[in-house]
Amino acid sequence: MEERNIARFPRPVYGRIPNFAGAEKAAIRTLQLREWEKAEVVKINPDSPQAPLRQRVLEDRKLLVVPSPRLTSGFVLLDPRTIPETLIKTASRLHGALKLGKYITIRELRQLERIDLIVEGSVAVNRWGERLGKGSGYGELEYAILASLGLVGNHTPIVTTVHDVQVVNERLPQDPWDVPIDFICTPTKTIQCERASKRPRGLLWECLKGREREIPIVEELRKELSKQTR
Repeated sequence: MEERNIARFPRPVYGRIPNFAGAEKAAIRTLQLREWEKAEVVKINPDSPQAPLRQRVLEDRKLLVVPSPRLTSGFVLLDPRTIPETLIKTASRLHGALKLGKYITIRELRQLERIDLIVEGSVAVNRWGERLGKGSGYGELEYAILASLGLVGNHTPIVTTVHDVQVVNERLPQDPWDVPIDFICTPTKTIQCERASKRPRGLLWECLKGREREIPIVEELRKELSKQTR
């Protein structure tokens, strides 16, 4: 992407979800999905190429859920009813979302009852729905938290917006916690994936290896779930 000059700020794109020329066209293709039209609550990653979709969620008067970077502050809820129209574009950017949104607890997350659609950023993806992100696993962790709360599941549509060069023809390595996607939207086409595997039903605690103590919302979830099993 750097060599072909299809990458956008922030650059270089290494080590991040790459922003790309044509992100707006990929977003328009997402808006044409029936799943988008039906959705009332949408969760979108905070990266630059998905900013047009975060803005459109708020313009369409839908609820927007955005994870804070590395989940350090959990999830942020943006309700367009509480955001002035003049600040909608600001709220679609990460710094604006963190300022104008509301940080929500596990209990407040549960009160949403469901998330209707998820949009993910990707580094690479294929027609089997296999996706690679930055490699830190936060996208998968976010999904696992929401699945543990019953807000998402195998039926929840997941879309990724990428440049055409990020769609690969070969299979991608996958771990037990990876989350296959349903739709790929690029500037030139929409691909409905043939999912090769099911999604995890929740957090795979044995795979965290103590990592939950470093992420407050995961530790909060662990305590909440332990109360329910007593």
